[in-house]
Amino acid sequence: MLNHYNTTMNNKVPQPVLVTGASGFIGQHLVRRLIDRGCRVSCLVRATSRIDELQSAGAQLVTGDVADPASIGRALAVSQAGIVFHLAGLTKALRKDDFMRVNAGGVESVAAACADRTDKPVLVVVSSLAAVGPCAVGQPRVESDTPTPVSNYGRSKLAGEQAAARYAGVVPISIVRPPIVFGPGDRGMLEMFRPIARWGIHAAPGQGELCLSLIHVTDLVEGLLLAAEKGERLHHNGSPGQGIYFMAADDYPTYAELGQTMAIALGKKRATVVRLPGPLVKLVGLCDDAMTRIRQRPAWVNSDKITEALAGSWTCSSAKAHTHLGWAPAATLAERLREVVQWYRHAGWL
Repeated sequence: MLNHYNTTMNNKVPQPVLVTGASGFIGQHLVRRLIDRGCRVSCLVRATSRIDELQSAGAQLVTGDVADPASIGRALAVSQAGIVFHLAGLTKALRKDDFMRVNAGGVESVAAACADRTDKPVLVVVSSLAAVGPCAVGQPRVESDTPTPVSNYGRSKLAGEQAAARYAGVVPISIVRPPIVFGPGDRGMLEMFRPIARWGIHAAPGQGELCLSLIHVTDLVEGLLLAAEKGERLHHNGSPGQGIYFMAADDYPTYAELGQTMAIALGKKRATVVRLPGPLVKLVGLCDDAMTRIRQRPAWVNSDKITEALAGSWTCSSAKAHTHLGWAPAATLAERLREVVQWYRHAGWL
């Protein structure tokens, strides 16, 4: 069965695919790439999702909630998908329970619905480096490491991985853990570029030389396709890290080095790096938490994200993806940052 599914993406007959989280940043890029490859793409979307781009791309839309098993079952029946990419999730939330309901409960619902199908689809679950936690400088995370998440978000993503693992004996499942994802349409990296573009200033949290892994969305999408085609699958009682892949650019810049590379991408000679003491950064997070409670709308900066930023280095090794999947970034981090600057400027964001 697995050999059949490992080759389906290469068939000449368009492969039916279901994508959850398709209206999000990564999801939109994945849907466009799948349609370019001739796949028949269905998307599970919420009633409140922005769907114009998905409709114009030619995707079939099924309205539902990723935490509702009936919605997933209906989407699978409509799409007849042989491959499911599960991207739906929360990166910010008002409450910890919201993270668990969507990031863990959503995986549970999708995996259970896949298990109920007579023809079990391949399931590729997009998790996060946050699920395994930070590392020491010079010791990037590898798939076999014991997870030690430090944030509510990270713990919810790990719970999602554990939910997927409960179905490993029934459904062919692979997990991909990206670090920071950036590219056209991403507003997170935009907020890092703006102070450099306007004032030549780049803020670095904490006093240490902490390092980061990043990945361009185009490179991640290619990795997701390879994981669906020929990825190692989760197994009950398998070796640590089995069926899991990290994918990241080869560079591990410090916050300061990233700021300088971003400045060069903007056409500047350098950025002035402003180091923010940990207590000040924590205070900013607490203030944003208060505003979140007042507005009842989650903010990008919050105590959960501050906890991650100050916890250590966030780097991971892509060696397994290189070896198993033949995956590698198509361009360097510096080149990708220049590309995204061009996109931001063309879109009028910078």
